[in-house]
Amino acid sequence: MTTLFEQQGGQYEMKGDYKLPCVTLLQDTNDDIGVWGERHRRYLKANHRVRYYNLLTAGKLNHYLSDIKQQAEKQK
Repeated sequence: MTTLFEQQGGQYEMKGDYKLPCVTLLQDTNDDIGVWGERHRRYLKANHRVRYYNLLTAGKLNHYLSDIKQQAEKQK
């Protein structure tokens, strides 16, 4: 019997007596987020955790924060 995870192409590896899924996060870009991106990251993590973790696991957090930095610089 295969699990839904295996049917969709996932694999498990044995760790002791347990089978753990082999999963990795997508690589995020190394965009410069600056001070405003860092402040917005802390705000998201403290007040909008679901959005923060959705962006993080999708590999889009740094790109999003880089856009925030650019918007902040345009308002100067």
